[in-house]
Amino acid sequence: MKTIAIDFETANEQRGSACSVGLAWIEDGRVTRVEERLIRPRDMRFSGMNIAIHGIRPEHVEDAPEFPEVMDEFEEDFRGATMIAHNAAFDFSVWRASLDLYRQSYPELTYLCSLKMAQRIWPHFLSHRLNLIAEHLGLRFVHHNAAEDAAVCAAAAIEMARAVKAHAVHAIPALIGMRPGRLTAQAYEPCTCRKG
Repeated sequence: MKTIAIDFETANEQRGSACSVGLAWIEDGRVTRVEERLIRPRDMRFSGMNIAIHGIRPEHVEDAPEFPEVMDEFEEDFRGATMIAHNAAFDFSVWRASLDLYRQSYPELTYLCSLKMAQRIWPHFLSHRLNLIAEHLGLRFVHHNAAEDAAVCAAAAIEMARAVKAHAVHAIPALIGMRPGRLTAQAYEPCTCRKG
């Protein structure tokens, strides 16, 4: 079962303004591959606030491909994969908004939210932000770099699987009362946790 962590950075407040994507593959309980691609947003409008967060400027992406071409490179990887993102509601809203902008259909996949998983598995943490989870796990990374965020999300998910004695990341939901999210050509279902 393939599991891939994903992280998007956006150029402005619009969800369809992805300017970079990071991906980290999990196989046999370890991160085996990390990729990052810059994305040229359709309208090339960058807000100062977003630049301050991730450091990506218009000149960095002016020669980059647009969203469909970037994501098409990984189409085969996504097929049949379980995807995971930290605060998946954000990352999957970026993915969906970007597909909507280009009038493309949604891929068929299952996804997990590592933020919700961390809240359930490590309730004693004061915060479940990715940088604080990384600090707790002794992981060093550059926050808001899409590739590094995806890699730390993947590493944290591996640690969460160990914490609940799951044989793999995709097995965590059944052990913590989580219903994985679904993206299909026709619909979107959010990732949720049972109360209690």
